[in-house]
Amino acid sequence: MQLVIIAGGKGTRLGLKDIPKPMVKIGDKPLLEHQIDLAKRYGVDEVFILSGHLASVIEEYFEDGSKFGVKIHHVVEPYPLGTAGSLKLLEGKLNDRFLVFYGDVVMDFDIASFIEFDKQYNSIGTTIIHPNDHPYDSDLLEINKNNKVTKVLPKPHQVGEYYQNLVNAAVYIFSPKIFEYIEEGISQDFGKHILSKVVEAGETLIGYKTPEYIKDMGTADRFEAVKNDFLTGKVARLNKQNKRPCIFLDRDGVINKDMGSKPLCKDFELLDGVADAIKSINKSDYLAVVVTNQPMIAKGFVTFEEVENTHKKMETLLGEQHAYLNGIYYCPHHPEKGFDGEIKELKINCECRKPKAGMLFRATKDLNIDLEHSWMIGDSQRDIEAGKNANCKTISIKEDFGADYIAQDLKDAVNYILKGVDNE
Repeated sequence: MQLVIIAGGKGTRLGLKDIPKPMVKIGDKPLLEHQIDLAKRYGVDEVFILSGHLASVIEEYFEDGSKFGVKIHHVVEPYPLGTAGSLKLLEGKLNDRFLVFYGDVVMDFDIASFIEFDKQYNSIGTTIIHPNDHPYDSDLLEINKNNKVTKVLPKPHQVGEYYQNLVNAAVYIFSPKIFEYIEEGISQDFGKHILSKVVEAGETLIGYKTPEYIKDMGTADRFEAVKNDFLTGKVARLNKQNKRPCIFLDRDGVINKDMGSKPLCKDFELLDGVADAIKSINKSDYLAVVVTNQPMIAKGFVTFEEVENTHKKMETLLGEQHAYLNGIYYCPHHPEKGFDGEIKELKINCECRKPKAGMLFRATKDLNIDLEHSWMIGDSQRDIEAGKNANCKTISIKEDFGADYIAQDLKDAVNYILKGVDNE
């Protein structure tokens, strides 16, 4: 597969004067070289670099790519064309599906898994999406249960709007058909202009969710953070090929106030200290994943849409406090019949309802979780049993259900786990 790297950034906010932003050093070599090394690791051997500002610096460093084991083509935009406008310069040169990186993004992810995922769909393209700690000022996407992008939400977002914390990570696989949606000679960006045009036209655009390390370095603070993450090995460590531990979280009574027998979005409230606790998980190598029984769907008390809206509100409120979840899994089933208005097809003895560990196993498959070094935090017997059934360590909130530790609240539980990690 061919790779296109959009490398026209100036780096003004980083105070760069003599080099373009993609040439800033991360460790002992330019960011652009790290990106090419990553692609080469997964078999990519042909790269198109789209540059503009100080393009000669890039051309002189990489030349034809032979020193780096790849074939490099340099294309210089005549004036700033934006991320999509510059790609239009390659129309006719890319005859099969191709990868796109932005040259100011520090990343290490399993490209092979991304390509295999993309092959499952007949789509115009696949974009990587992930949560971040500032969704309120990020371009967001919404996807359905089949991973199809249903809505593009460019920043700024409306006050009071609830959304999935799924940020466009600016890594794509596109079909050449994408060129039909890009006008020639006009400055256009994928996030602001093209993706919404594609979705509104009825094209199939797919979202690929991954917790791997993909972060832009657009500000001085972010640049220092990604440099530190690279030097400490975190960037490489979070590649999906490496198993990661997880902290599984029950929802009601652990993250939010219990909402009774009819849990409605309007009644959802975070418990005190929850955002700080989840933010601490985010800063560690642990994943933060919610696994929650929602039998009120099967009973007919609430709809799937109501639960999904509640989860959007949860993600939005957490994001406002710089916290995020790597996944939300819920079981809509209930084994007992006899409720007025119940959904008969959901009245089954399933494998996902806690105390069974189906949701934890599904998350493990999706995220390559190391269950042996993971934890389940809950406030009921079924939560603790689910954790044990998945071979996780367990923490119960306030009451003793035979867990490995009893915590006062989520913050206490997370502090206990992370303190233990620090002491290892």
